[in-house]
Amino acid sequence: MDRRAFLRLGAAVPVSIGAGVGPAFSAPSSAPSSPADPYPASAGWRVYELTTEVHLPAAAAPATVWLPVPAPNLGDYQHTVSNEWIAPGARARAARTGRYGVDMLVIDWPTATHGAPLSARLTSTVALRDRDVDLGTAPSLEWAPSARSARSAQSAESAASLAEYRRPTQLMPTDGIVRETALGITAGLTDDMSRAQAIYQWVVDHTCRDASVRGCGTGDVVRMLKTGGVMNGKCADINGLFVALTRAVGIPARDAYGIRVDDSQRGFRALGKAGDISRAQHCRAEFHAAGYGWIPADPADVRKVALEEVPGGLPMTDGKVRAARALLFGAWEGNWVAYNHGHDVRLPDSGMAPVPFLMYPQAKTVAGTLDSLDPAAFGYRIASRRVA
Repeated sequence: MDRRAFLRLGAAVPVSIGAGVGPAFSAPSSAPSSPADPYPASAGWRVYELTTEVHLPAAAAPATVWLPVPAPNLGDYQHTVSNEWIAPGARARAARTGRYGVDMLVIDWPTATHGAPLSARLTSTVALRDRDVDLGTAPSLEWAPSARSARSAQSAESAASLAEYRRPTQLMPTDGIVRETALGITAGLTDDMSRAQAIYQWVVDHTCRDASVRGCGTGDVVRMLKTGGVMNGKCADINGLFVALTRAVGIPARDAYGIRVDDSQRGFRALGKAGDISRAQHCRAEFHAAGYGWIPADPADVRKVALEEVPGGLPMTDGKVRAARALLFGAWEGNWVAYNHGHDVRLPDSGMAPVPFLMYPQAKTVAGTLDSLDPAAFGYRIASRRVA
């Protein structure tokens, strides 16, 4: 199927993503689709299909599953084209929860399933492209309130939410040892860009990826800081530390929880995954600087290159690690889909304590809560393929 035929079908699926801050899922539209390709390869776009399948035994009912869905539209680098799902015998609904507006699909199976296994499938189509902020140019001047452009609208929207991304979360406080550490790192620096870069370099230098940590880690930054010396963890820990330290000096910052969907095209074997991506979850980070907007960063992936790019790892002085370190302050590769920026996420109607973040499928059955970090034991599989 060619790109245009595929994207025309995307406009006719049963459930489609809305734009901006509207609902993540909206009713189907009868409006004719545009014959033009909205995501041309010539402009750097790649289109992917993500499929999440859940299979639980009949004895698991009553059961509820919460599945993260791709963020609707993020700047000019991620646009969610459509979401479709099927869940025989279940009630499936879109939900948005929490102060960060985390979108998810909630699937409920009743007690009586007549012996049928519990199965569901969520298929998301997402257009992606590389994101690279030119930090070598002077920041742009503030736009006049009367300016009518997509850029001014996005800037205004971001400005209204910046305070939210300075606030602490349960696992990312901005006082105590976190603020003390952040002030020490940024002493003598006055502008947001230089302070954020100092924090980025400090996090890269003082952390280490630990392959034995389950999943993406917990994101408990106080625990990390209290260990002293080298702080071990994975992306939720390392990038969470960057976000907490950055917020602690008053700079808006946020995690972006998501999943890798393709191999890296920038030559990093460790920074990509295609096909079965059930264990390819990854969180990134970004901070906001006046005149630039949101700037991507990923100190955790610098440490991943050092540990996993080749068997036995690479020293931090290796050219490939140094290249990753330079690249990942100001750029993200478009082989990854963002789900949300949420923390302390309450799963609707779960009766459970909030989860630190929603990056993995979650489930509660008659037997209790399933292990979201073990796809086989849980009964889920996530796959990706490039379709245009």
